Amino acid sequence: MATVQDIKRRVRSVRNTSKITRALELVAAAKLKRAQARIEDMRPYADRMLELMAGTARASSSVRGLPLLQKRETEQAVAIVPLTGDRGLAGAFNSQILRRALALERELRGEGKQVRWVGVGRRGVGSLRFRRFELSGEFTGFTDQPRYADAKAIAHRVAELYTNEEVDRVVIVYNAFESALVQRVTVQQILPLSEDLLATDDAEREEDAARGDFIFEPEPEQILERLLPVYVETEVYRALLESAASEHGARMTAMRNASKNAGELIDDLTLAMNRARQAEITQEILEVVGGADALSG
Repeated sequence: MATVQDIKRRVRSVRNTSKITRALELVAAAKLKRAQARIEDMRPYADRMLELMAGTARASSSVRGLPLLQKRETEQAVAIVPLTGDRGLAGAFNSQILRRALALERELRGEGKQVRWVGVGRRGVGSLRFRRFELSGEFTGFTDQPRYADAKAIAHRVAELYTNEEVDRVVIVYNAFESALVQRVTVQQILPLSEDLLATDDAEREEDAARGDFIFEPEPEQILERLLPVYVETEVYRALLESAASEHGARMTAMRNASKNAGELIDDLTLAMNRARQAEITQEILEVVGGADALSG
């Protein structure tokens, strides 16, 4: 049975750990609030980007010759881009992304397709390297506060793989943010871009006609060719922001649960310490009584 001093040391250790988890919870909550604000600020930009592309496509004679819209007749290789975090202590945030990405890899290989990996986040890169997968790109050090430049670098790499015909499709796997308690694993194809993105209805064409003719300089096809990579960057950036918010939410929840468990453990240890102290006192009383009986006898 543990002594009172042993239990006291353990209580002190658990209490110190609880202070750390509580501090991490508060930091994650503050970062989560900022990450949510960044997502809300980014959505209007993404909507306007899509409107701009659709409007330019309506003025184009054809969009079929654009590289990022060309869907391959046969799909032989697929690039998987798992968006993980650089740090742990976030519950199942990283593991569920890797689990889904590896399941997708097994599914694709079962169909006879090759898989290329582009790792984002130290946790994902480390796990893929541990499994001896060859990486076609790796990006780390920014997952908790991603910048547009980070998304641009990732988008440039996957677009390069696609346009060089090293892969025929690119998918990203990330946690979509729903709430601090709920993060939904999402698999999204980002290349090739679907022509449905540029599809317009009669009402939009009539609205363009009502506004009058526009003169494009350079030609609409050239403008659209430059807009499509920017759209890919925007989609990657949105996924990075979603992933960052999900990571902070998962970490906040995990640290809150850890603090709660630490409090319950301290209560249990305090009860055990009181029992041990009572047992020691009882034992000392018995020893005194036994000694007194021996002297009187």
